[in-house]
This record gives sequence, structure tokens and C-alpha cells, in this order.
Amino acid sequence: MTLFTPFCSCSAVPLFIGFVESGVPLGVTFSFLISSPMVNEVALIMLWGMFGWRIALIYIATGLLVAIVAGMVIGRLKMERYVQDYVWEMQVGNGEIAQQSWPERVAYAREYTTELLKKIWPYVIAGVGIGAFIHGYVPQDFLARWAGRDNPFAVPVAVALGVPLYSNAAGVIPIVQALTAKGMAIGTVLAFMMAVTALSLPEAVILSNVLKKPLLATFFGIVATAIVIVGYLFNAIL
Repeated sequence: MTLFTPFCSCSAVPLFIGFVESGVPLGVTFSFLISSPMVNEVALIMLWGMFGWRIALIYIATGLLVAIVAGMVIGRLKMERYVQDYVWEMQVGNGEIAQQSWPERVAYAREYTTELLKKIWPYVIAGVGIGAFIHGYVPQDFLARWAGRDNPFAVPVAVALGVPLYSNAAGVIPIVQALTAKGMAIGTVLAFMMAVTALSLPEAVILSNVLKKPLLATFFGIVATAIVIVGYLFNAIL
């Protein structure tokens, strides 16, 4: 499913909230939140065209693996209590919607969307603004200098620098190509791409209105760790 949902990390958050409210298990919703912006047909086509089928398929496979493993870990931790209370209060219960007529469902959907937007729109605006500012003022040479081939900690540095940025796959892949041309290892570059698309400061700002701090920190920690491991793996085999 996620291969055909080319959302950025911020635009996937409302769907994430809807899944939670509909009773989808928390681990499954996090797998979607991770994989939707990171693994989609845009990333597949552009990576295939720029780096060849091998890199494209390895990226897609490892991206899905990161999403699945992270979702399973979060699901096993049973952290539902760290979802904000209002999310559970809005949860659909006992098949009420299924018993409504279509006009009633449309009216409910309109009311639900309005209520949700009132709660999260300031965080969306603030998050996108912060990400756009950082994206526009951090030069590529800065990343290439601090996460070059000579640095054994290049992968975690690239991930740490990628998290504050905000972009979708189409926006970050040209940057990935430029960084590769500057001599950065492919694993480091792809780890940077994963960090930018799957984790971002704007996403954290938005999710802070949906998740309590322990769950938000756990989500970012697990995904960042998995991306670092994948980056080192790429560097070892490619």
C-alpha cells in the first residue's frame, strides 16, 4: 500500500491519526507513518533512473524492512497510553458509522476533519516553516564536509543532519545525487535520504500534538537507529 502513497512525513500524519482513531494497532500505524514518505513509486523511479535498478530495489527493500521492524518493536512496547487523550476520545466506536446513511457519513466526515484541523493546523504551519527555512539555508557542502568518506561516523552524522530537514522523496533525491557526485559514500547518502523523508523536525512538531514525549522519543530513536544500521550496511556491501 505504501508504495502507492507518495506523502511527505507531515502529510502522512493526519492519516496516522485517522488509523489510530479507527482502532488500527499502534505498531501498524507507525509502520505506515515511516514507510509512506520513505518508500513510494516516486523514490523508486527516480533512484532507478539516477543510480540503477540495484540501488533502487535495495533502498525500497531496506526502507520497508525499517518500517516493519520499527512498527513491530513499537507495537510490542504497548505504548498506547502515550497517545494524546483527545485522539482516543475521537475514536469511532461499535460500528456507529456503518449504521449511518451516506449523508450522515459525509456530515460526520466534514465535522471530524474540521475538528482535527483545528487541533493540528498551527503545528503543521510551524513545522513546514521551520523545515523550509533549514532546507533553504543549509548548503550541500556543509553535509559533504562533515559526513565524507574519511569520517567513520559519517552515517550517524548524516542522519543527525538529515532529521531537522523537511522534504519528500522527489525533493531530496537531486540533493542525494549532488552529494554522491561530491564523493559521499552511497550508504551515507541513502541514510541521509531516509532520515530526511521518514524523520523530520516538522514531523516532530506536528506529532508532539498527537503523541506524548516518551512515545515520540521512542519512535525517533528506533527509526534513527535502524537507518544508521542500514547506512553502514550499504557502505559495507556497495
